[in-house]
Amino acid sequence: MNDPKPLYQVNQYTLDPRVTFERGVAETYVRYAHRLAARGYVQSTLGGMVIRVPHADYPDGLAYAKPAGVSLEEMEVNDLVITDIPYGRVIYGEHATSVGHQMNREILRLRPDVNCVIHLHHDETIALLAAGCEEIRSYSLTLAYLMQKPLAYLPAHLNVEEDVAPIKTFIQNTNCIVMKRHGITVLGRNVSECYHRVNVYHAECRRQIMVEALCAAKGTQPEYLKKEEMEWMFGQGDGVVYPRLIRKQ
Repeated sequence: MNDPKPLYQVNQYTLDPRVTFERGVAETYVRYAHRLAARGYVQSTLGGMVIRVPHADYPDGLAYAKPAGVSLEEMEVNDLVITDIPYGRVIYGEHATSVGHQMNREILRLRPDVNCVIHLHHDETIALLAAGCEEIRSYSLTLAYLMQKPLAYLPAHLNVEEDVAPIKTFIQNTNCIVMKRHGITVLGRNVSECYHRVNVYHAECRRQIMVEALCAAKGTQPEYLKKEEMEWMFGQGDGVVYPRLIRKQ
């Protein structure tokens, strides 16, 4: 049986006067976009970021995103577009979104706890997996506490930017998708958490490269955290990373 035809098309120009452009959200977007570029994570116009904001007339909220053909490094406030989440209509702005925005929207649709998604063509990830590493190892106590869920690995032939259907089969159990020959997609409850998860993941990749090189030179075996150790740490993340202030009565 054929699926029903969607009410709207991706990038359909459907301006909504009920939607107000929130400059504060846009400025936050641009600030973090430039921080990602300053750390060397951005190549050309590839990669992207989306921030979800609530709206009374849109149950899934609205998505602030960069348009196609503009780099995160180049982003300015006036470049941003706003789309709905189920269909990808352009609610505010003058440009179409990239194919990667379809993946980001599907993640937001399936994960109501997530309000920011960052997708990067991360050099160290591509290099490690191309060099024969089967997975990104953890050598520190930081990755599991901040990521709070295991990494999800996708094979090179599976491009969930073009076909979002497989996302529903794994997205509830991860906050970081590792895409062979492609890069990473990181999820966060807000843009700050998402950015820090990108940074701690990047740091662990660099450590893996250093550990592998040092062990090869010394003829030793690397020591990394075991799966059961990381599983315990995933569940302790909020208490470690975001401890609550205790007020005595």
